[in-house]
Amino acid sequence: MRHLKLFILAVLVALLCSPALAADKMPLLMPGKTALYQRILVVPGGEMHSKPGEGGEATVPFTAYYVFSRSKVGDTEWVEVGTSRFDAGKGWLKVSDTIDWNQGLTVAFREPKAHDRALLFRSAEKLQEVASDRELESYQALYQAALDGVIDNDSPVVAIQPPGPLDIQEDFYLVPILEHRDIYLGNEQVRMLRVASVPLSDPPAAEKPVVAAEKQQGYNAGLTFVIDSTLSMDPYIERTREAVMKIYDSLGDAGLLGNVNFGMIAFRDDPGSVPALGYRSRTFVTLEQGRNPGTFLEQINNLRAARVSSRDFREDSYAGIERAINRMDWDGHAARYIVLITDAGPRDPGDPLSGTGLDATQLSKLAQEKGVAIFVMHLLTPATRADQERAAERYRDLSEFPGIGSLYYAVPTGDVAEFGHVLDTLAGQITMQVRVAATGQPQPKSVVEPDANPRLAELQSKVAKLGYALRMRYLRQSEGGSIPRVFNAWLLDHDIRRPEIRTLDVQVLLTRDQLSDLHDILRQVLNTAEEGLLSPDNFLNELKSLAATIARDPEELGETTATTSGEGNSLADLGFMREYIDDLPYTGEVMALSLADWETWPAREQIAFLQRLEDKIAYYRALHDHTDLWVNLDRGTVSGDSVFPVPLEMLP
Repeated sequence: MRHLKLFILAVLVALLCSPALAADKMPLLMPGKTALYQRILVVPGGEMHSKPGEGGEATVPFTAYYVFSRSKVGDTEWVEVGTSRFDAGKGWLKVSDTIDWNQGLTVAFREPKAHDRALLFRSAEKLQEVASDRELESYQALYQAALDGVIDNDSPVVAIQPPGPLDIQEDFYLVPILEHRDIYLGNEQVRMLRVASVPLSDPPAAEKPVVAAEKQQGYNAGLTFVIDSTLSMDPYIERTREAVMKIYDSLGDAGLLGNVNFGMIAFRDDPGSVPALGYRSRTFVTLEQGRNPGTFLEQINNLRAARVSSRDFREDSYAGIERAINRMDWDGHAARYIVLITDAGPRDPGDPLSGTGLDATQLSKLAQEKGVAIFVMHLLTPATRADQERAAERYRDLSEFPGIGSLYYAVPTGDVAEFGHVLDTLAGQITMQVRVAATGQPQPKSVVEPDANPRLAELQSKVAKLGYALRMRYLRQSEGGSIPRVFNAWLLDHDIRRPEIRTLDVQVLLTRDQLSDLHDILRQVLNTAEEGLLSPDNFLNELKSLAATIARDPEELGETTATTSGEGNSLADLGFMREYIDDLPYTGEVMALSLADWETWPAREQIAFLQRLEDKIAYYRALHDHTDLWVNLDRGTVSGDSVFPVPLEMLP
């Protein structure tokens, strides 16, 4: 019997030490928290080790891990990590190969057009001292030194924001927020942020090509027309064909065929409601085909206006725009333009005949993320008078370009002659900009025609600014401006000289799978609320649980709302809501919304709020399917683990 007891005891010890029960080991909690676990990101070049001090293997950069234990071997600090809360067996990382990831908020530098480039300081104290000096003398001296590249070890400044825009598809970088403090610049409350800027790759500047400012031979443009091909549009289709052929002639004369490529997409409306329409949107000429005038002309000869009417005076122009953004191959084009030509108003997301579920602002954002500017030529024909005011508002939002304004032009009465003149002017001006960049010839002193009407003159002025901005962006990228590689630096989220101007955008790094989960969960929460199964208080708690989880730990999506956890408990029910939200430097619309606020809102404001959530769901779907925006950190093909920094305002 004694031997039997010893045997049973030995078995129990073996079981307790077995991997199955060792899996019960939980991650370390964040200091002062009861439900939030320590998480880290591995930086580029980090290696995973089976044990501290043993040989390591390369890891995928920016992978998030839970921390299960910490150890020190000699002078090196180590963390034991796992990919989930229930798996401590992944291995060990050097602390120097990681950055804290206790909340998922990151920042992106805004292009410095209306504000100074951001300075990154070695300490919070020095940054606050400089920011508090309202005479700005010390700031100006530091800023000028940084511009001149004179940053030595004694300077309180460690780096300066790159001069131009940074394309994460080309040079992925991450600037996670590690700590924040609120201060005042004059009467404006701003935040000091401790960040760790980490580029995915950092080739030496000497290895990057430098392009002379006088001549940019690789500079070219892609211009895609998105044209309404419904009843009565034949004159405008023919006039667009004529304008393009004129441009081909001028490019041929200058020996620049191939420097401006034209595409053509036509749209109608939902063929399910009117089958004779034939299609909702269709590509007639790709940008590759549009390199050659003969191919363009051959392809566009197949384009004819429909011979039947749509159901009403609206068409699905957004379907044409979405196709142009997502399905045109914009690679290799330094300047990217879409020109929408229509007399009809668009289908809004709530319209049952909408083929995209997207609104003008969301489409504009998708275009900006891809570096595409959208022009709208709105034909104010008598047949659509009843909807013209609404349509104009939508199209102005659609054609908004940061720092430039709205690229919208209304053609009174839909006059074909004025339409043709404006189109010739617009296309010709874009072509001239490409010619100037490609050949180094002098820029014309004025692009505005002496007899131009004021609206056309305003558009030409915007096109000139846009062309210059795109050329400078191309030049800066070619000259190799890159994110500074620094750790634990401090910066402000507003401009020191003009505190009312934000210099950073707040983002949340999500994987493609996490965005898909977010889409499904938010849709499920909305459906459950619409079915009357959630009270207003529970509905808001569900949304806050979802928003807080996204900001803190997207890996837990589906486990922190009563709708999806399977246990009927949200973060609020469990008493963890405040813990999740505390210490976040930025929160979205939902987290600041109380039940009292909701109940005092009139019905139309509540409906508008719900519509914004519906719009975000549509945005998630479009972004998920927009595969060329996603970044695969292991250099492979796009997968569920590919990442994208989603703007905070687009999250719940």
